[in-house]
Amino acid sequence: MFTGNRGTLHDPDTKRLTGRRWTTRTWIICLCEFKGRKRQVFGRNARSGGTGYTNLFFLDEVTALAAGHRPCFECRRADAQRYLSCFSEGNSLGQIKAAQMDEVLHSQRIAANNSPPILARLEIEKLPDGTVVLSDGHFLVRRSGSFLRWSFDGYSNAENGPTTAQMLTPPGTVAALSAGYKPIWHSSA
Repeated sequence: MFTGNRGTLHDPDTKRLTGRRWTTRTWIICLCEFKGRKRQVFGRNARSGGTGYTNLFFLDEVTALAAGHRPCFECRRADAQRYLSCFSEGNSLGQIKAAQMDEVLHSQRIAANNSPPILARLEIEKLPDGTVVLSDGHFLVRRSGSFLRWSFDGYSNAENGPTTAQMLTPPGTVAALSAGYKPIWHSSA
């Protein structure tokens, strides 16, 4: 399991979400435990005593990548560097910095909210491992030439591969996966 960060999305006094989907363009995937740091879910977690970011929780890195997040450069430095390298290569961007990658991912997240790409079977068969699609109301993930069905409990075998699907993983991340980034999967995969 991983935790994610999209900025402050909660009110620590009411312990409720504010309705905002993000307050930063840097959406990161973090380790649940790092250097003994403790956080209270929906609490005041900033070092100053302020609200701090809202913890999101993901089944695995594949799920977090599909949601538009990328590895954190503090707690997952080696993974973040590999992801940045694959992202740069896969998207033909040359050497870029994390902030530039975040801008690309953010623009793709916004575009996907308006109209996620619809893929035909031929395109679906070319997707790299770790790509998440939505087909007939099911979340499916490409793995070793076939598809697994995603759920909050983990993965199970999908009976058939989709003939059409909406691609949920941002195109920039799909390009990073195609360029060789290997995400961390839940043990059920």
